[in-house]
Amino acid sequence: MPRRANSRKKTPTWEVIGALVALYRQQAGITQPQLATQVCVGLETLGSIEQGRRALRLKLATELDELLDTRGALAAAVRKVPERERYPAFAQDFIELEAEALSLCSYQNQVVPGLLQAEEYARGVFDCLYPPITAQEAEDRLLARIDRHRIFEQKPWPPMMCFLLDESILERPIGGRDVLRGQILHLREMAELPFLALQIIPKSRTKHAGLDGPMVLVETPDHDHVAYIEGQRVSFLIDDPDEVGILQAKYGMLRSQALTPEDTMGLLERLAGET
Repeated sequence: MPRRANSRKKTPTWEVIGALVALYRQQAGITQPQLATQVCVGLETLGSIEQGRRALRLKLATELDELLDTRGALAAAVRKVPERERYPAFAQDFIELEAEALSLCSYQNQVVPGLLQAEEYARGVFDCLYPPITAQEAEDRLLARIDRHRIFEQKPWPPMMCFLLDESILERPIGGRDVLRGQILHLREMAELPFLALQIIPKSRTKHAGLDGPMVLVETPDHDHVAYIEGQRVSFLIDDPDEVGILQAKYGMLRSQALTPEDTMGLLERLAGET
């Protein structure tokens, strides 16, 4: 069953831990940009942790303890977080889980997933938000989205990834026709990555296992399997094995109903006008 609905409120536990990170950083005489660079995280990510808007993962807590000479205080605090709060409380925090994943399997039926979005397409997505956001908020979100793309640079290898997209996504000109064409070309380029599989579900299919909506399946470093479901202003992390198993079965059926990766390449080339 869903662990819980996402909330816009901060989680008090993470507020306290975030305040500790900020205090230890200041006592060490290190600025936010300096610390973000030293631990190889985005400035926005570090800021969100210090403000309690994003969970501090144990691996990063251990790195911060060593760098800030806090004798394991942050890692100990993270280990004491109640089990019910271990998973992030809202969508931004899911990104932390995503960044640590061993594997990611995503299905989307409305928009290109964030990890595969080209910059101008992402701008177009943020322009579609309602209620609208300010230009500065849109820029902040764009930087955060670009920061997520660091996952493709992980060493020795990024997680194994599979993306299933409904063909209708590639017909919706978010940002304009030129932006959509650029996004299609970007997908074509991403599909060449050796650790990434991309498949399009053609609109001609008479059967479709994903009509209930999008989902992301994640395998964690501990080999746990978690599902992420997102809807209108709400999202869920699901860790019940039976529920996750059902979604995994759905995903397997969707893969069988999609074009092969090779045929997907051909479709992308045709849609981009390259054949």
